Amino acid sequence: MSNILITIFAYLIDKLFGEFPFKLHPIALIGEWIEFFEENFYKDSVARGVLLVLCMLCIVGGLSIAVELYLRILPAFIYILLSSIIASIFIAHKMLYDSVNAVLVTEDKKEAISLLVSRDTQHMSENDIHKAAIETYAENLSDGVIAPMFYLLLFNLPGIIIYKAINTMDSMVGYKNEKYMNYGKAAAILDDIANYIPSRLTAVIIMLVSRQKNLFAFYEDGKKHDSPNAGHPITAMALALDVKLGGDTYYFGELKEKAHFGVGRETITSEDVKNALNFTQIRKQDKNENI
Repeated sequence: MSNILITIFAYLIDKLFGEFPFKLHPIALIGEWIEFFEENFYKDSVARGVLLVLCMLCIVGGLSIAVELYLRILPAFIYILLSSIIASIFIAHKMLYDSVNAVLVTEDKKEAISLLVSRDTQHMSENDIHKAAIETYAENLSDGVIAPMFYLLLFNLPGIIIYKAINTMDSMVGYKNEKYMNYGKAAAILDDIANYIPSRLTAVIIMLVSRQKNLFAFYEDGKKHDSPNAGHPITAMALALDVKLGGDTYYFGELKEKAHFGVGRETITSEDVKNALNFTQIRKQDKNENI
């Protein structure tokens, strides 16, 4: 029961307050350690990347377990309260929502979307920008919200903290380029494993909330994505909004062929982005209008 309460309270704290103004955010500290390891021990080999992963898991795992054991000594109410506050630091729904919403309210949409995606943005049309905003929201809804809460619910603070460490390693070294192809392979594979269930759970939640008849209709297109996980929540969001996402995209000046996700219309407007951010509320309104 305590796990359930902590997960609920952590989400609500993040939703209400967002990121706390830490000078040294735990995720930033994890990132700095990854950079330190790379500067001092980098080698273009899978084995060295495995060493990075093992060191990170030992350090973060040991510290998070120690914090968990200390908090459990405290009275139950204090334990739940402090655990919820700490866990909320590793959930990023409000930050994700605000970042994607900024694409709609800013004058320079290309600048706003460039902060969220790695694809080329200088020649993007408004349609491309809106598509990218929806895709990044759907994908990060899994990585930044559902997955952390999933591991928090199962394994308390060590679960959510270790997951975020894995996710941070992948975001920093899990690239398929000359420098990180070997070094980052272990981090990328571990991240794929950690996100396997949460990504599909996110897709099912989207399908449930949008009242799709076939809850697993996302799977056929979702498995076409280069990532074994990212395509599922993206496809679910496309089906919920009745739009087609994906398609060929420019990265670092080169056109990359990408699959399409969903079977709806290809013209995507700012209203679609709003619906992606608030589709639970909008679906309810639509239902009321039909009564």
